[in-house]
Amino acid sequence: MPAPRLALFALEALPNARAVRRFVADRAAQIAFVGLSNAERPATGGLTGQVRRHLVRSGAGFLPYLAVNFGLPDLLRPLAPLGQRLAGSLDAPEATPLAVLCRRLGIPTLVVDDVNGPEVARAFAAHAPDLIVAFHFDQIFSEPTLARAPLGGINVHPSLLPLHRGPVPTIHALADATGEFGVTVHRLAAAIDAGAILAQEAIALPDDITATRAAVRLHAQGRILLDRVLGQIATEGTVPPGRSVPVLPYRGFPDRALLARMRREGRRLTDARDLRDAMTLSRKD
Repeated sequence: MPAPRLALFALEALPNARAVRRFVADRAAQIAFVGLSNAERPATGGLTGQVRRHLVRSGAGFLPYLAVNFGLPDLLRPLAPLGQRLAGSLDAPEATPLAVLCRRLGIPTLVVDDVNGPEVARAFAAHAPDLIVAFHFDQIFSEPTLARAPLGGINVHPSLLPLHRGPVPTIHALADATGEFGVTVHRLAAAIDAGAILAQEAIALPDDITATRAAVRLHAQGRILLDRVLGQIATEGTVPPGRSVPVLPYRGFPDRALLARMRREGRRLTDARDLRDAMTLSRKD
């Protein structure tokens, strides 16, 4: 069959920014539309409500991680054209914010407050994608939404599933201190990170790795795995059934006790190098 038309869903942030931008540039002709998650969704209390919940659960020590991974990239995105001119990277897809890149490539986009809401349903009806691809997306697809794409959906997750299901897997991988870092491409299901595994790769990371840098590295490798899976789907005309595994416990955002233990053990969520990377996303690789 021809390469499937894709509905790509992403929350653009430091961990996935360069990988997902490059993916979009390379597969522009194949992408039906891009759904960009609204990280400040009003229905969940907006930015203030989300910060309050993180403070209650994780404490102030979690805020630098959130700022480097999400806050700074979002805050600096409007300044990207200036940064690109100064860095000589105006034509570099990996340095171009996703919405701007999609506009340049003629790919329709929408800001997604609710992936299972009527606006997304209208996008499926208008653009008729064959397959959903989630690449660092922070909302859960319902069964009716997954059914809107004939081939269903696949997701890139930066852990060795079924280990570390949840929104911050590299934090838990680092906290576990077992060196079990990796990336998985799996079928989307109406449950968090619970679909059958299509491809998986363990990745050896340096001892001084931060949770932030691990996420960047794993998303870059995940893009390679994603390309392989998409090639297989195009060849076979369907999404493989994949390998079913037991569903292990969900690992959510860290609590204060976990973060305190990680600090005592010298395991860092983020550092100055990550801060620099967050501030220079408008430069070439």
